[in-house]
Amino acid sequence: MDSPKIIDKKDPYAALRYREFRSYLGMRFFFTFAYQMQAVIIGFHIYHLTKDPLALGLVGLCEAIPAISVALYGGYVADKSEKRGLLLKIFLGVFLCSVVMLVSTAPQMHAYVPVSYIIPIMYTMVFGIGIARGFFSPATFSLMAQIVPKELYPNSSTWNSSSYMAASILGPAAGGLIYGFYGVTVTYSIILFFIFVSLVCIFFLKQHPPKYIPKESIMKSLTQGIQFVFKSKMMLGAMSLDLFSVFFGGAVALLPVFANDILKVGSEGLGLMRAAASSGAVLTMLVMTRYSPMNKPWRNLLIAVVGFGTSIICYGLSKNFYLTLVFLFLEGSFDSISVIIRSTIMQLLTPDEMRGRVSAVNSMFIGSSNEIGAFESGLTAKLMRTVPAVVFGGCMTILVAGITYSKTKSLLGLSLDEINNKEV
Repeated sequence: MDSPKIIDKKDPYAALRYREFRSYLGMRFFFTFAYQMQAVIIGFHIYHLTKDPLALGLVGLCEAIPAISVALYGGYVADKSEKRGLLLKIFLGVFLCSVVMLVSTAPQMHAYVPVSYIIPIMYTMVFGIGIARGFFSPATFSLMAQIVPKELYPNSSTWNSSSYMAASILGPAAGGLIYGFYGVTVTYSIILFFIFVSLVCIFFLKQHPPKYIPKESIMKSLTQGIQFVFKSKMMLGAMSLDLFSVFFGGAVALLPVFANDILKVGSEGLGLMRAAASSGAVLTMLVMTRYSPMNKPWRNLLIAVVGFGTSIICYGLSKNFYLTLVFLFLEGSFDSISVIIRSTIMQLLTPDEMRGRVSAVNSMFIGSSNEIGAFESGLTAKLMRTVPAVVFGGCMTILVAGITYSKTKSLLGLSLDEINNKEV
């Protein structure tokens, strides 16, 4: 961590005054930018080749299965490893998978490799990225806690989420526009460039030796992380709420269908639709650097999830492109509130020596719920058509929030200080 400074918790830029945290944000931003570009063009390219919404769901499933499968081991490795070296290995793996996708999707390859082979290759590389992601989340979660003081966890969580969402605005928009005007090869070349930039940012981080030296078996160590989460009513509740709401609200995976078949706005419109949700998220997060949602976090979390589900229903029913952008903007706004509250709760309640394993459990609950939700949306769209599938997902999200409210009323009145000073 940087040399000690006078900490002003009311300063909206407090975490940014730490040089290493700025390097960390740069790494997250450029990697997320590339990752989001890639997510857009993989989905649109596969749908262009197959015209099958279930194929979009399979993209999410190919990433979710390995991410979930290695998550607990990834958390164990993150806790016992030096963080900078681990991140370099993770990013290098993602870079190599992207190189393979660049080569396999190049127009020149179509003369030698049939389309029926290209799609499995893309699924395989997505699978490889899923493995890397199983290690990425625990490593970054553990690292962030070591580069800012505990008093600034809420502020650093807000800036970290804002950086992610800012990249999620620019990434999809850039991916859709570049793909639409210049094709898949140029787009993948730019993706590789930004992954390389994120690799460079890692070298500006300090080495962070592990705070956990395992003295027990791997299985016992992993079990400790699971037990810790299940003993905390608030942490378990937050993870479960987000898991089911994102699972049923994963309708963003169907945006290529809306862009191509319903609204007929093409890949350029798809980029704007993906960016609309992220725009709402990042603007809301910037507002929350001054007006924190942590006065009564559990109450605000439930309100945000209900707003998220309502926005999904409205977006599914909309037949106007510009109105759809408004509803997607609102969806991102409500989702950002949920992200900040949940990440702050996790940072406050998790001991340093267990951050990797707890983050791994979180990634199993939440990190892959987007991809599993994408599969659920693709499957329901296949069974009941696209618009009914989106409306169904939004209704189920609201239902999950209602059930959670009935089970956790005792948490509604707790303030951030009460969460920090007592076991919940």
